Amino acid sequence: MKIICIGQNYRKHNQELGNEDPLLPVVFLKPDSSLLRKNSPFYIPDFSREIHFETELVVRIDRLGKNISPKFAHRYYSEIGLGIDFTARDLQRSLRAEGKPWEIAKSFDNSAVVGKFLPVARFKDVQSIEFSLKKNGEIVQTGSAEDMIFSIADLISYISGFFTLKTGDLIFTGTPAGVGAVAVGDHLEGFIYDERLFHLNIK
Repeated sequence: MKIICIGQNYRKHNQELGNEDPLLPVVFLKPDSSLLRKNSPFYIPDFSREIHFETELVVRIDRLGKNISPKFAHRYYSEIGLGIDFTARDLQRSLRAEGKPWEIAKSFDNSAVVGKFLPVARFKDVQSIEFSLKKNGEIVQTGSAEDMIFSIADLISYISGFFTLKTGDLIFTGTPAGVGAVAVGDHLEGFIYDERLFHLNIK
Protein backbone atom coordinates (compact mmCIF):
# COMPACT_ATOMS: atom_id res chain seq x y z
CA MET A 1 0.00 0.00 0.00
CA LYS A 2 1.32 3.40 -1.02
CA ILE A 3 0.41 6.83 0.34
CA ILE A 4 0.83 9.26 -2.54
CA CYS A 5 0.57 12.95 -1.72
CA ILE A 6 0.15 16.01 -3.89
CA GLY A 7 1.61 19.37 -2.95
CA GLN A 8 0.76 22.88 -4.12
CA ASN A 9 -2.57 21.91 -5.73
CA TYR A 10 -4.53 24.99 -4.57
CA ARG A 11 -3.56 28.48 -5.72
CA LYS A 12 -4.50 30.30 -2.50
CA HIS A 13 -2.48 27.83 -0.44
CA ASN A 14 0.50 28.47 -2.70
CA GLN A 15 0.04 32.18 -2.13
CA GLU A 16 -0.07 31.85 1.66
CA LEU A 17 3.25 29.94 1.63
CA GLY A 18 4.88 32.09 -1.07
CA ASN A 19 5.05 29.28 -3.65
CA GLU A 20 4.44 29.57 -7.37
CA ASP A 21 1.75 27.42 -8.97
CA PRO A 22 3.32 24.26 -10.42
CA LEU A 23 3.19 23.37 -14.10
CA LEU A 24 2.88 19.68 -13.23
CA PRO A 25 1.63 17.92 -10.08
CA VAL A 26 4.06 17.92 -7.16
CA VAL A 27 4.24 14.33 -5.90
CA PHE A 28 5.76 12.89 -2.75
CA LEU A 29 5.24 9.69 -0.77
CA LYS A 30 4.58 8.79 2.82
CA PRO A 31 5.40 5.34 4.25
CA ASP A 32 2.69 3.16 5.74
CA SER A 33 4.11 3.96 9.20
CA SER A 34 2.79 7.50 8.75
CA LEU A 35 -0.84 6.31 8.88
CA LEU A 36 -2.94 7.49 11.82
CA ARG A 37 -6.33 5.80 11.83
CA LYS A 38 -9.35 5.15 14.04
CA ASN A 39 -9.30 8.67 15.48
CA SER A 40 -6.18 7.88 17.49
CA PRO A 41 -4.50 10.85 19.19
CA PHE A 42 -1.65 12.64 17.44
CA TYR A 43 1.45 13.22 19.54
CA ILE A 44 3.52 16.25 18.57
CA PRO A 45 7.04 15.00 17.77
CA ASP A 46 9.97 16.44 19.67
CA PHE A 47 11.88 17.38 16.49
CA SER A 48 9.49 20.19 15.54
CA ARG A 49 8.03 23.29 17.15
CA GLU A 50 5.69 24.09 14.27
CA ILE A 51 3.43 21.22 13.24
CA HIS A 52 0.78 22.36 10.73
CA PHE A 53 -2.47 20.68 9.75
CA GLU A 54 -3.27 20.36 6.04
CA THR A 55 -6.77 19.03 5.39
CA GLU A 56 -7.16 17.06 2.16
CA LEU A 57 -9.59 14.93 0.19
CA VAL A 58 -8.26 11.38 0.00
CA VAL A 59 -8.96 8.94 -2.84
CA ARG A 60 -8.69 5.20 -2.19
CA ILE A 61 -7.72 3.19 -5.26
CA ASP A 62 -9.62 -0.09 -5.75
CA ARG A 63 -8.20 -1.44 -9.04
CA LEU A 64 -4.77 -2.20 -10.42
CA GLY A 65 -3.83 0.44 -12.97
CA LYS A 66 -0.93 1.82 -14.99
CA ASN A 67 -0.82 4.68 -17.53
CA ILE A 68 -4.46 5.50 -16.89
CA SER A 69 -6.15 7.99 -19.20
CA PRO A 70 -7.96 10.84 -17.36
CA LYS A 71 -11.25 9.85 -18.98
CA PHE A 72 -11.00 6.39 -17.40
CA ALA A 73 -9.69 7.51 -13.98
CA HIS A 74 -13.15 7.29 -12.38
CA ARG A 75 -13.05 3.51 -12.87
CA TYR A 76 -10.15 3.16 -10.42
CA TYR A 77 -11.81 4.42 -7.25
CA SER A 78 -15.26 4.20 -5.71
CA GLU A 79 -14.70 5.93 -2.36
CA ILE A 80 -13.43 9.30 -1.26
CA GLY A 81 -12.53 10.43 2.23
CA LEU A 82 -10.80 13.13 4.21
CA GLY A 83 -7.48 13.27 5.97
CA ILE A 84 -4.70 15.47 7.29
CA ASP A 85 -1.18 15.75 5.98
CA PHE A 86 0.64 16.86 9.14
CA THR A 87 3.73 18.87 8.25
CA ALA A 88 6.73 19.90 10.33
CA ARG A 89 6.75 23.36 8.78
CA ASP A 90 9.87 24.61 10.51
CA LEU A 91 11.82 21.56 9.38
CA GLN A 92 10.43 21.77 5.85
CA ARG A 93 11.31 25.46 5.62
CA SER A 94 14.92 24.95 6.66
CA LEU A 95 15.44 21.95 4.37
CA ARG A 96 13.97 23.76 1.35
CA ALA A 97 16.19 26.77 2.02
CA GLU A 98 19.21 24.46 1.84
CA GLY A 99 17.94 22.81 -1.35
CA LYS A 100 17.59 19.46 0.40
CA PRO A 101 14.77 16.90 0.20
CA TRP A 102 12.07 17.50 2.82
CA GLU A 103 10.46 14.05 3.15
CA ILE A 104 11.23 13.90 6.88
CA ALA A 105 9.07 17.00 7.37
CA LYS A 106 6.11 15.27 5.73
CA SER A 107 6.54 11.53 6.18
CA PHE A 108 7.20 11.02 9.87
CA ASP A 109 5.23 8.53 11.98
CA ASN A 110 1.48 9.27 12.28
CA SER A 111 1.67 12.25 9.91
CA ALA A 112 -1.11 10.94 7.64
CA VAL A 113 -4.54 11.08 9.26
CA VAL A 114 -7.16 9.03 7.42
CA GLY A 115 -10.83 9.20 8.34
CA LYS A 116 -13.72 7.12 7.08
CA PHE A 117 -14.55 6.92 3.38
CA LEU A 118 -17.80 7.67 1.55
CA PRO A 119 -19.09 6.12 -1.68
CA VAL A 120 -18.40 8.32 -4.70
CA ALA A 121 -21.94 7.51 -5.85
CA ARG A 122 -23.24 9.79 -3.09
CA PHE A 123 -21.87 12.85 -4.88
CA LYS A 124 -23.16 14.40 -8.07
CA ASP A 125 -19.65 15.56 -8.93
CA VAL A 126 -16.54 14.65 -6.94
CA GLN A 127 -14.83 17.70 -8.38
CA SER A 128 -17.19 19.99 -6.47
CA ILE A 129 -17.01 18.34 -3.02
CA GLU A 130 -16.69 20.83 -0.16
CA PHE A 131 -14.80 20.03 3.03
CA SER A 132 -13.67 21.71 6.23
CA LEU A 133 -11.67 21.34 9.43
CA LYS A 134 -12.69 22.48 12.89
CA LYS A 135 -10.16 23.15 15.63
CA ASN A 136 -11.64 23.30 19.11
CA GLY A 137 -15.10 23.69 17.63
CA GLU A 138 -14.28 26.54 15.23
CA ILE A 139 -13.84 26.21 11.47
CA VAL A 140 -10.22 26.95 10.59
CA GLN A 141 -9.94 25.58 7.05
CA THR A 142 -12.40 25.17 4.20
CA GLY A 143 -11.95 23.91 0.67
CA SER A 144 -13.67 22.78 -2.49
CA ALA A 145 -12.39 20.24 -4.98
CA GLU A 146 -13.38 22.60 -7.78
CA ASP A 147 -10.45 24.84 -6.77
CA MET A 148 -7.82 22.18 -7.44
CA ILE A 149 -5.21 23.10 -10.02
CA PHE A 150 -5.06 19.46 -11.11
CA SER A 151 -8.30 17.46 -10.93
CA ILE A 152 -8.60 14.05 -9.32
CA ALA A 153 -8.74 12.45 -12.78
CA ASP A 154 -5.62 14.31 -13.90
CA LEU A 155 -3.79 13.30 -10.72
CA ILE A 156 -4.62 9.62 -11.13
CA SER A 157 -3.50 9.75 -14.75
CA TYR A 158 -0.24 11.56 -13.96
CA ILE A 159 0.68 9.41 -10.95
CA SER A 160 -0.05 6.18 -12.79
CA GLY A 161 2.49 7.12 -15.43
CA PHE A 162 5.22 6.72 -12.80
CA PHE A 163 3.79 4.29 -10.23
CA THR A 164 1.53 1.31 -10.79
CA LEU A 165 -1.56 1.99 -8.71
CA LYS A 166 -2.74 -0.92 -6.58
CA THR A 167 -5.84 -1.69 -4.57
CA GLY A 168 -5.67 0.15 -1.25
CA ASP A 169 -3.31 2.90 -2.38
CA LEU A 170 -4.24 6.33 -1.01
CA ILE A 171 -3.93 9.63 -2.84
CA PHE A 172 -3.91 12.81 -0.76
CA THR A 173 -5.01 15.42 -3.28
CA GLY A 174 -3.59 18.63 -1.80
CA THR A 175 -4.69 21.21 0.73
CA PRO A 176 -6.45 24.57 0.31
CA ALA A 177 -5.49 27.81 2.05
CA GLY A 178 -5.89 28.10 5.79
CA VAL A 179 -3.25 25.72 7.11
CA GLY A 180 -2.13 26.39 10.64
CA ALA A 181 -0.33 25.12 13.71
CA VAL A 182 -1.58 22.66 16.30
CA ALA A 183 -0.80 22.62 20.01
CA VAL A 184 -1.19 20.16 22.84
CA GLY A 185 -4.83 20.05 23.90
CA ASP A 186 -6.32 20.91 20.49
CA HIS A 187 -9.21 18.86 19.13
CA LEU A 188 -9.56 18.49 15.35
CA GLU A 189 -12.64 17.42 13.38
CA GLY A 190 -12.81 16.92 9.61
CA PHE A 191 -15.99 17.22 7.56
CA ILE A 192 -17.19 16.62 4.02
CA TYR A 193 -20.17 18.94 3.89
CA ASP A 194 -21.84 18.35 7.27
CA GLU A 195 -20.66 14.78 7.82
CA ARG A 196 -17.79 14.28 10.24
CA LEU A 197 -15.24 11.83 8.89
CA PHE A 198 -12.58 12.04 11.59
CA HIS A 199 -11.77 13.58 14.94
CA LEU A 200 -8.59 13.46 17.00
CA ASN A 201 -6.88 14.99 19.98
CA ILE A 202 -3.45 16.59 19.90
CA LYS A 203 -1.14 15.47 22.69
